[in-house]
Amino acid sequence: MPEISVSNESSSTASRYAFADRITLTGVGCVGYHGVLESEKKTGQPFFVDVTMFTSFCASSASDDIAQTANYAEVAEAIREVITGQSVDLIETLAEKLASTILSRFAIDALELTVHKPNAPIEVTFSDVSVTIFREKQA
Repeated sequence: MPEISVSNESSSTASRYAFADRITLTGVGCVGYHGVLESEKKTGQPFFVDVTMFTSFCASSASDDIAQTANYAEVAEAIREVITGQSVDLIETLAEKLASTILSRFAIDALELTVHKPNAPIEVTFSDVSVTIFREKQA
């Protein structure tokens, strides 16, 4: 399994990926059983994931071969596996598990990933709760 850097996105990292090739998958959703409250773990609720994967398209565009890129259908399945898998308390933890899984399985250099929890048990009106992380694969 590749080592994954855990740090806040610095300006040098941001500039390194500012013009990079990327694949974006938005709104991958399914029911998961994550949350601090026991009721969340018992009843479940929808979670949605947006992920932008940074990778060079040079080889895949030259060969027109899906094996030379991150297959977004397989990425979507990996997201579903993690969301429907082992329960965690925090969406921050869920985001880390998702990032680690995607970085380890697919030929990408880095990703930005957002986990949305639109039905979080909050007593005031809101439209969404989300966390966003940026992670790089270490060489």
